Amino acid sequence: MSTRWRRPVVRTLWSLAVLGLLRERPMHPYEMQRQLSLRHTDQLLGLKRGSLYHAIRDLERAALIEPIETSREGRRPERTVYHLTALGADELVLWLRELLSTPLAEPSHFMAALAYIPKISPADAAEQLQHRCVNLEVGIAALQAVERAIGELVGRTAVVEVEYRRSLMQAELSWVRGLIDDLHSGRFTWQLSAESSTET
Repeated sequence: MSTRWRRPVVRTLWSLAVLGLLRERPMHPYEMQRQLSLRHTDQLLGLKRGSLYHAIRDLERAALIEPIETSREGRRPERTVYHLTALGADELVLWLRELLSTPLAEPSHFMAALAYIPKISPADAAEQLQHRCVNLEVGIAALQAVERAIGELVGRTAVVEVEYRRSLMQAELSWVRGLIDDLHSGRFTWQLSAESSTET
């Protein structure tokens, strides 16, 4: 396989989504957006709408995709259909192999909050974490509904990323519940300093 093109500038989640969709068949951007929405991939990956065309431009400049047809229906804007080049197919395989095989340290807002948890009282922390549990339960239920609805129609491969996200949320829920128990029992606690307190 070719390895001559390795520009990191296009290695975004949007670029991966575009390459993955075009590996299925040629599409225009509107169809890409529709497929991502139907599969809930846009929500899972946190894809912002405005970045699709930027990713397409980058991928086209890198010769990973190319336009094959431009058409217009009635008064609608022109739609350009893109397909994956041989170089793009090679890049997708190389990229996927790296992502699947190499764990990445991916800091999160929640990790940042945990780093500073002693800046609020243990009781306040427990209350906020309980709210998080409720939100996690709602999110898990929503993902389970997606798994059932889409998975039954087209199979597990279409929702394996949803399954992974749901599993992560279930593991987080279990861990957060354990942390709440430790806060309530006093196994995990701290003294709130005067500087940290917001009480008057």
